[in-house]
Amino acid sequence: MDKNDILQQLTERNNGYLLAAMVKENKISKAVLSKYVKEKGLERIARGIYITDDVWPDELYIMQVRNKAVIFSGETALYLHGLIDREYSGICISVPTGYNASHLKTGNVRVKYASKSSYGLGVCTVPSSSGNMVKAYDRERCICDLISDRNKMEVQNFQTAIKEYMSGKGKKLSRLVEYAEKLGMRDEVMKYVEVFG
Repeated sequence: MDKNDILQQLTERNNGYLLAAMVKENKISKAVLSKYVKEKGLERIARGIYITDDVWPDELYIMQVRNKAVIFSGETALYLHGLIDREYSGICISVPTGYNASHLKTGNVRVKYASKSSYGLGVCTVPSSSGNMVKAYDRERCICDLISDRNKMEVQNFQTAIKEYMSGKGKKLSRLVEYAEKLGMRDEVMKYVEVFG
């Protein structure tokens, strides 16, 4: 298989995205990549990220490719899991405490710092609205964070998310309680489990 075929396969497998990191992993030179990008009319949308002309840029996927530490959380994760019906007003991300996220703090990005012990708790991969796989907190971690941040959430989103989770078939109450214990908020979470569960 020649290098152009490999690049074509990489692009197809990645929903029309070609990442310089993938090209490097396949031991293909920058010169070959540059020639391929020109020949195929790929658009460079960020450093090391190219898309075909029929792909709409996926801001969540692009953000995560450029910042491996980013985990989608808050309203963004609730939306990705179908727990709220309105699209998020801003992108909510979590990063570990000490991570320099100043380059991420733009107008529509809210950064939450998580302790080293809680940062990795409940991470899963879910499809973005464009179908690209991104890292987000799972449904149970989202509910814990939702209850913890209830005073900062819109009342409608809070109520919708709690009701959707508690009435949904995929809820895992034992995992929810386990996370609540690890996050030091078991009593708060149990109030909602008793009312809605």
